[in-house]
Amino acid sequence: MRINSWMKIAFVLNFIILSLNLSLAQPGKISLSETYPLSALKNILISQQNFHPFPRSDDRASWNALPEQAQQFLIERGERFLNFNYPALPATLFLEFARDGNRENFQKPQRERRDALASLVIAECVEGKSRFLDDIVNGIWTICEESYWGVPAHLSMQHRGYGLPDPSEPTVDLFVAETGNLLAWAIYLLGEKLDRVSPLVSERVQIELEKRILDPCFTRNDFWWMGFRPDVTINNWNPWVNSNWLTVVLLNEKNESRRIESVSKIMQSLDVFINSYPEDGGCDEGPGYWNRAAASLFDCLELLYSATNGRINIYQ
Repeated sequence: MRINSWMKIAFVLNFIILSLNLSLAQPGKISLSETYPLSALKNILISQQNFHPFPRSDDRASWNALPEQAQQFLIERGERFLNFNYPALPATLFLEFARDGNRENFQKPQRERRDALASLVIAECVEGKSRFLDDIVNGIWTICEESYWGVPAHLSMQHRGYGLPDPSEPTVDLFVAETGNLLAWAIYLLGEKLDRVSPLVSERVQIELEKRILDPCFTRNDFWWMGFRPDVTINNWNPWVNSNWLTVVLLNEKNESRRIESVSKIMQSLDVFINSYPEDGGCDEGPGYWNRAAASLFDCLELLYSATNGRINIYQ
């Protein structure tokens, strides 16, 4: 009993001392964009040609080195979607949110399309026998033909509002960004194999990424999640979207000058999130959203670290 009491007292004292230390030594603001300005980025950002964050599918030694159990699991997961019939997304399904508030009837089949494609891509990388390629091409082509990669509940970002999406105004919400991320990695991992099916697959993805993500994010500053509007408070959308946008920029922005400028803009946007984040570290949508807030920020930091050979590093 005496030992337990002393342990409790010691714990309380340590907690008090730690709290005092934290209150007396609050860290200064972190600025990615000031620490690594545009002039520095030009010298430290790896060119797209030399940026190889993960082994591609043709690097069989790396993929074959995965544990056998993991290989089996990932291949079986892909096999579930062999000869997959990608579900339809009719206009009336999209309209349900505006009509009666139901968003899940659209989002479920939309999510199924992306889950299938992701599983097929990884299965092909693991197995390496081209068995999954036709289903992958079907998935990529089907998703590229969607009028809008986002969800009905986020159409307030478009000037014409809720209802059907306006393809003449590409806006970037969470799911547009995630879809771009998925397609960017698919082309990175399987590009040469897909070209053997048809070079138009990769070309089509590039066209859609430029139109739907690269161009609007580069030219517009009014997407609220960017943090550049004084009338809007940002939340987890900022690192969530930025982590996906950054992936697309690093892998698919062909104009090297604009690639560097886009990375700089992303870091400016991340600065707003980092320095507006509450001291308790809590996400405004609850602890279950930590992976879309702090963890998405770490996705950004790891991409920046990787794309500069460790030169961009604020982990300390």
